Amino acid sequence: MSLNYDLVIIGAGTGGYVAAIKAAQLGKKVAIVEAKELGGTCLHRGCIPSKSLLKSAEIYRTVKHAETFGVISERATVDFAKVQSRKEAVVQQLHKGIQSLLKKHKISIYEGYGRMLGPSIFSPSAGTVSVEMNDGSDNIILIPKQVLLATGSKPRMLDGLPKQDENVLTSDEALQLEELPASVVIIGGGVIGVEWASMLADFGVEVTIVENAKQILINEDEDISKEMTKQLQKKGIVIHTNASLDVDSFESDPSNVRIDVTKEGETFTLQANKLFVSIGRTANIDDIGLQNTDIEVDKGKIVVNEYLQTKEEHIYAIGDLIKSPELAHAASHEGITAVRHMDEQENVQPISENHIPRCIYSAPEVASIGLTERETDAKGYTVAVGKVPFQAIGKALINGNHEGFCKVIVDRTSRDVLGVHIIGSQATELISEAALAMVVQAADIEIGETIHPHPTSSEVLKEAALQAIDGAIHV
Repeated sequence: MSLNYDLVIIGAGTGGYVAAIKAAQLGKKVAIVEAKELGGTCLHRGCIPSKSLLKSAEIYRTVKHAETFGVISERATVDFAKVQSRKEAVVQQLHKGIQSLLKKHKISIYEGYGRMLGPSIFSPSAGTVSVEMNDGSDNIILIPKQVLLATGSKPRMLDGLPKQDENVLTSDEALQLEELPASVVIIGGGVIGVEWASMLADFGVEVTIVENAKQILINEDEDISKEMTKQLQKKGIVIHTNASLDVDSFESDPSNVRIDVTKEGETFTLQANKLFVSIGRTANIDDIGLQNTDIEVDKGKIVVNEYLQTKEEHIYAIGDLIKSPELAHAASHEGITAVRHMDEQENVQPISENHIPRCIYSAPEVASIGLTERETDAKGYTVAVGKVPFQAIGKALINGNHEGFCKVIVDRTSRDVLGVHIIGSQATELISEAALAMVVQAADIEIGETIHPHPTSSEVLKEAALQAIDGAIHV
């Protein structure tokens, strides 16, 4: 059976389903092909479930320190089965919401694995999609005018480690743990590794991070990395940077893993109940029919232009498939941009990576946008920097979360904001003001002169912007 559509989207993650809704709003006949669950990695194996676990860890941490606020409670304990149950309830509620949205917009959903075909009797151009249905029924052929590839990514495994060992986890397996381990070694000090380290430590797990680079959070501002290292170490987390693994030394028994690590010329063995591998993700491009098209791939990523078009102009790609930040909100915005470009709308603006906020939901949180101080140096900017600690902010002291700071980097010549970097409570909420400032090319004085309500955590951004022009009031 063959069916015609204006747009077929392969992949119903955050980027795919958002793009589908936007296309339907523009009057397109749209189909989505999804081999697993609507919502993709973000909803089922990433953003949402991990943040639900982080919230439970936050509540546990708060209750343990309730006496600080004058609240005396009995000894807090964690029922991890209920933690997992709550996580699943959140996921399922959002899953139902996506199903309702797609139904509302009359978007066809094909539950199966989609592969693009080359030119054939169905179409003179590559891009016809053959769907291998999950229920075992005959393949369905979808003939689109345009295609959007949004198949996402999967965790990257460290070569040489046994993939089937139940004591070796990626984020996918960690989310399904039925009970907390007593100890864990996390390989990789990037975003996912730091979030899990923070969460597990707050739950009382003994955590060690092993990072090959000179610092954790290597893509963040150096001051952020240093502060996060300090805060994680205060939780009791052991951090080894500039450290390399001897994968051949790996051993596993029913309750423990062991692996050798070399740091500064010294080799030692780490032992824990679980080994958590967090070394990045790999784009899902191996079996989607790229070989039947002229689409180019570079270093595991699909090559696109500024409007997300591949070399096949009627085929677009977004999200983790392309060289852009591997973030759900980036994929969603890319999906909307691609659909608007397909619709030949005027004034479609290419996405600037400097306008995409980055968030880490550890405790403390990290949020940033734009250039780091190191990047401004490399680009030849002469900058002014405002840096204000949360200790100077009344609301932070009230909340009992006064660790961290806000850092604003501005161009000394134009006074435009080049980057904002926050580490502390509610950082992931505060960054949206900075994101707006970047989009409208606000100067530091415009942020500083904006009246912020008192007492609020947002005052830290105002103070940091003022500090950049030597006008901070409270530091």
